[in-house]
Formats: sequence, structure tokens, C-alpha cells
Amino acid sequence: MKVSANSDIRVVELFAGVGGFRVGLERCSERFKTIWANQWEPGQAGQWAYKCYSKNFGEDSHCVNADIATVIDQVPPHDLLVGGFPCQDYSVASTGAKGIEGKKGVLWWSIYKIIQKNHPNYVLLENVDRLLKSPASQRGRDFGIILKCLQEEGYGVEWRVINAADYGWVQRRRRTFIFAFKNTTNQYKHLTSYLAEGENKDRSWLTSEGFFANAFPVYSELADPKKITNVDFTEYTDTVDVTKRFKAAFYNCGVLYNGSILSLEAVPQSKEPMTLNEIVVNGDVDKSYFIEDEDLEKWKYMKGSKTIERTSKTGFSYTFSEGPIAFPDPLDRPGRTMLTSEGTKNRSSHAITDPKTGKLRILLPEECERMNGFPTGWTDTEMPERQRYFIMGNALVVPLITEMGKQLLNIL
Repeated sequence: MKVSANSDIRVVELFAGVGGFRVGLERCSERFKTIWANQWEPGQAGQWAYKCYSKNFGEDSHCVNADIATVIDQVPPHDLLVGGFPCQDYSVASTGAKGIEGKKGVLWWSIYKIIQKNHPNYVLLENVDRLLKSPASQRGRDFGIILKCLQEEGYGVEWRVINAADYGWVQRRRRTFIFAFKNTTNQYKHLTSYLAEGENKDRSWLTSEGFFANAFPVYSELADPKKITNVDFTEYTDTVDVTKRFKAAFYNCGVLYNGSILSLEAVPQSKEPMTLNEIVVNGDVDKSYFIEDEDLEKWKYMKGSKTIERTSKTGFSYTFSEGPIAFPDPLDRPGRTMLTSEGTKNRSSHAITDPKTGKLRILLPEECERMNGFPTGWTDTEMPERQRYFIMGNALVVPLITEMGKQLLNIL
């Protein structure tokens, strides 16, 4: 279906969490209409993210709380498929008459089946930055499998590793974003005509013309001129072939078009980021969030550098070492990457100087929401407080999606 200039853009949101893609797109334009969503947390009785999603979006949430592999047939036709999915093992094996199958339980293959079934015009996915390098034994294989799948279904693909703090936000969070566009779309036709203009146009597409270059500008000069990868993807017959022998160095941006891959290391045209000062509560805070005097030395130890001699279960001796983390976290800088363990007594949790009392404390759940760009209180839906931290550790930075939504409207 061709999307006209003012028509609704039908969105399907997979692995929806508490709706980061939806919040970001709807902030951008009312034209983005989520017509179906899926959120399922295996092994969790409370299904807290699903309940949060449903409460915030109400009767129009259209969210299905089931294993995605069991409800693929329910996914309706749509224009834009979005989702953040875990980094797993994407390897595939030939199964004779059955064709190609992925490792059992891997979520990418559910996404792929939905793409095969519906062929949406556009696909926008989010994953951790290490996706480009996994697995360690065959660097680039997993991402190569994803690219091959999309190529076989007639898509061009761009990707970019984005640090939210580089573009003005309050968290140093690096994530890989993948944007795929069908060969029937204006974006694909634009890419075709642009690359036909001459040599090195694929490079300038990534640095000045493409989807991510417009939303998240980079300099035309590369970080390292040696960090360029060109791959002839046509020599790989299918995803089984990619699994067996594909290996490549993928950098922070790239494009796949007509069987050719270009990847390079670009330098962000950074904006001044927001700081923790701008999102922390400067008022009364419950005493339960403050670090008690008897725990202070433990916090200092966790945050400090250390070198420890250890012995593995097999008797192998090795040295474990780690560098220091600022303690407390400076309020005049953006925060570090939030993890799902945020808010617990551990090395990765943020610890700040409370603006009102001058005492040390952990972040509040509301402050974690603000770090990801969600409305304050978004997860305050009767879920356990530990889950509020866990969910924000899994979430994406919403303003990045809003910027991508603007770029989608431009190309539509």
C-alpha cells in the first residue's frame, strides 16, 4: 500500500516494552497509528511491562500479551514495523526440504516471518551496539544474517550506532538502529538514483544524504580512513552460507544496496547534551533512596578500581581487573548507560549528590524515566519498584525515535 501525504501510517510494535517506539512516534505526529503491538516477558508472572503499556495507552493499546512466535498469524498488514529485540545467537541450519531455520527460540526469526508475511514498506529496529561484532568467534556473522534476510525480501538497509548523549540527550547510551526500506518505496528509488550519479556516492549517502545522516548528522571526514568495509554480498547464496563462512568488520554506520555493503566509522556532529542536573528532583526525597553511612565503604569499593587474583572452577588462575567509576556521578554531565540492575546496590547503579540535602542517594524511578525521555510517572502503574528500574534499564531513549519519525515523514 502506498502511503499518501496525509494518510495514517499503520505501525506494528514488537517487543514493545512500555511503548518507547510508540511514545516517540506519536510525539512526532498523529499520523503514526499503532494498530497492533506485542509484549511478552517469558517466565514473569506479573507481565509488568505489558500492564504498563496497556494502562498508558488505554483501550486503544492493541497490545497482545503472548509469545510472539505463537501470534505471527495475527499481525495485520502495516506500513511500518518497529521493535527493540535482544541480541542472541542468530545462526541457521539447512533442514533439507524444510529450507532454512533459525536456532529455536531466537526472536529475530519471528521478526523475519512477519516481514515475509506482510512486507511492510519500512522497518525500524533497535539492538545493542555489540550486535555488529557478534559472535566473537566469527565477527559480523549475526548482523550479516539479518542483512541477508532483509536483502532476500527486497529491502535496502541502513544502520547507525547512536550514542544518545551525542545528540543532546541526558544518557550516554549506545544502540544500533536498523532502517530497512522496500524496493518499491521512494527511499529506495532515491538511493538508486543517488548512487547512479558516480563513485563514492555510497559514502556520501551515509554522511550527508541518507536516513540517519539527516536525523543524526555526522562529519564528512571519517574517524579513521582505514575503517571502511566493502563486501560483495552476492557471493553468499543464502543465510546458511552466511552462517558458515561470512565474517566482516562492521562499523558505526553502513548501507546495504543491490548486493553491496559499505560500512565506515563516522564522527557525530555532536550537540551539547543535557545533564543530570536538568532531570534530577530538587526537593524532598524519601530517606529509603539515600545511601546509609554503614554502606558508604561498600559503595566506594564497588565503584573503585581493583585487581583481584582468581581461580576458575577448572583450576585456571587469572587476574580480574576493572577501572574506577565516578562516585558520585557528576551532575554536570549526562548519565552513564542505565542497566536493568539500576537502583540496586551494585557497581553500575548511578549514585548522585542530592541537590537539596547534599547527601548521596540513588536515582529515583522518575529520574530514570526522564533519562530515557519518558513522561514522569510513566511506569508508576502499581508495579513493584524494582520492576520500574528494570524496565527503564531495558528501554530505549524516546527522543531518538521522535527524530527518526520526523525523517520518516520527510521521506514519505
